[in-house]
Amino acid sequence: MIDTIDNHKSIRAYKTTPVEPDKLDVILTAATRASNTGNMQAYSIVVTQDTTLREKLWEAHFKQNMVRQAPVHLTFCADFNRFTKWCEQRKADPGYDNFLSFLTGTIDAMLAAQNAAIAAESLGLGICYLGTASWMADKLIEILHLPRLVVPILSMVVGYPDETPELTDRLPVTGIVHYEKYSDYEPSDINRIYCDKEALESTRELLKINGKESLAQIFTDNRYTRTDNRFFSRAFLQTLEAQGFMMNGD
Repeated sequence: MIDTIDNHKSIRAYKTTPVEPDKLDVILTAATRASNTGNMQAYSIVVTQDTTLREKLWEAHFKQNMVRQAPVHLTFCADFNRFTKWCEQRKADPGYDNFLSFLTGTIDAMLAAQNAAIAAESLGLGICYLGTASWMADKLIEILHLPRLVVPILSMVVGYPDETPELTDRLPVTGIVHYEKYSDYEPSDINRIYCDKEALESTRELLKINGKESLAQIFTDNRYTRTDNRFFSRAFLQTLEAQGFMMNGD
């Protein structure tokens, strides 16, 4: 299992070969065995294999081709709809229409998703996370008919890889892990942590193509801009309110 984790790759090209039902069951069962808050399992997983629906999801996910290619699309949702209905049917008074509950469901959904990813890769399948699920949450809610107190957190495509990409670089463990308490970063620490990433040939190519001085500018100016971050933040907060997760007053 450690080998599976160490060799994780995001796969963006897939064969048309279907994922066998028994393998999909293993993946979904692994997801439901993930740690979660208070054993409430405040999440749901929507499995989409229908080609018409996946075409709509492809549109919502900024037309990323792996959404069309991969035979399985999983949407992991923060979900207090089910738990709230159970409470009400058992004469209990649920109070899960607030931001903290949304955060609880988000944590649960992400833990389940990581279990699913590890299980899929251990079976020889490829996966790719789609962060656009939260960017386009309102569209996914419409496509998947998600009710009140259900919000998409992330999506994952699953299928047989049609590519063999190289491992993606990662920051050194020493740049991520803090022992006993958080030690803030000095300029020399930042230089040390990011030096290998900045020295990659792929980084030099990116800088040349985009006419940028540093890799950081690729992120701030091209990939995740202040304008986009604020726009999609506002949209997501509106979605949380529409889905009933912003009752934070008395």
